[in-house]
Amino acid sequence: MSSQDWRIGVAGLGTVGSGLLTFLGENPGFAPAGGKVSVTGVTARSRTRPRPYDISNLPWFDDPVALASAPDVDLFVELIGGSDGPAKAAVEAALKAGKPVVTANKALIAEHGAELAALAEAHGVPLLFEAAVMGGTPAVKVVREALVGDELLSISGILNGTCNFILSEMESGGRAFAEVLAEAQRLGYAEADPTMDVGGFDAAHKITILAALAFSCAPNFAACEVEGIDQVELLDIRMAKDLGYRIKLIASADRSEAGVGVRVHPSLVPLDHPLAQAGGALNALFIEGRRLGRIFIQGAGAGAGPTAAAVAADIADVMTAARRPVFQRPAGELTAFAAVDRSRSEVRAYLRLLVKDEPGVIAAVSETLAEAGVSIESFLQKPAAETEGVPIVLTTHQVSEAVLSEAVTQIARHPAVLQAPRLMRIARI
Repeated sequence: MSSQDWRIGVAGLGTVGSGLLTFLGENPGFAPAGGKVSVTGVTARSRTRPRPYDISNLPWFDDPVALASAPDVDLFVELIGGSDGPAKAAVEAALKAGKPVVTANKALIAEHGAELAALAEAHGVPLLFEAAVMGGTPAVKVVREALVGDELLSISGILNGTCNFILSEMESGGRAFAEVLAEAQRLGYAEADPTMDVGGFDAAHKITILAALAFSCAPNFAACEVEGIDQVELLDIRMAKDLGYRIKLIASADRSEAGVGVRVHPSLVPLDHPLAQAGGALNALFIEGRRLGRIFIQGAGAGAGPTAAAVAADIADVMTAARRPVFQRPAGELTAFAAVDRSRSEVRAYLRLLVKDEPGVIAAVSETLAEAGVSIESFLQKPAAETEGVPIVLTTHQVSEAVLSEAVTQIARHPAVLQAPRLMRIARI
């Protein structure tokens, strides 16, 4: 092997792994630094499963750890997925063997990024994960490299294409969540078990990574506040639109005197905002810096081609011998971030109630909010044929989250309220 050639081991041969093998097979000399890449070992759950790329001539390993440790593998690519188990063990083995690691595994980095960064640093090798966030759209490189000269204040956007597709289709087709989810599964946008996507956890892993990079923190997935889209009803989508908003699953991270807040929530976005215009399976992200102001990036967040391109870009970076700390600072200097105290956090909110059609209900709701210190910004009452009772929607002025939460708890106890109130944030973007 010449000093410019690299032997690659690839663990995980699903959509992204097969896309990567296809790309490397067709473009072995793709890297700008020169030299060639050859795949010298692969592993996956099944050796015989049909794949778009022929692996019959590639050395097969039953154990990802053995592949990561193999003497004829110079760089290990982990595309298995999962925060623990074989993926984590194999990445640790590669780093301990002094081999660079490229991964698309957002759960692994979000939940174990700090310890893996320390391991990579101890053995003097890079750990790269561009493909873990927004697929082929270079969110990680933008934050990690292009914006290192600025002080970043906040990041917010749409980081899960499955949820974006579902919400877009619910609105455009007037269909309920369950029906559109079934279609997303048929089209391959959603897994048989869609919990990671529709529960908000996939987006939470991604925003945890971006927060760590933006604020030079150790990633702390446990501190991320997560709410998915599985409780968003068609009624909410219609009522929000009547108020001039579109519901999106927004992942956000911001830094203030109160600390670093990292969240994923269904949120109302003004109809004319770029995030509201990002439909289908697109991902989109706003980044705000103290000197730069705001920038916006949008693109494909998944798929064989885009995600394999991001993996290949990381491989090219390894070949240039580029070195930088995994999360902007040496692992020993990373500070932990914790969830912001909700009593110190303020929001504007959308509150939807389903109430009995009887006198005094609206007055009682308004009085409860006023006594709690919640100021109403707008009010909408619109009959809905498909519901029992009358839907009422309120939007609030800025208010403490803790105060608002207590007020909603009090309203839910009113005998005229037919179901649990639906509370969503109005995005601060």
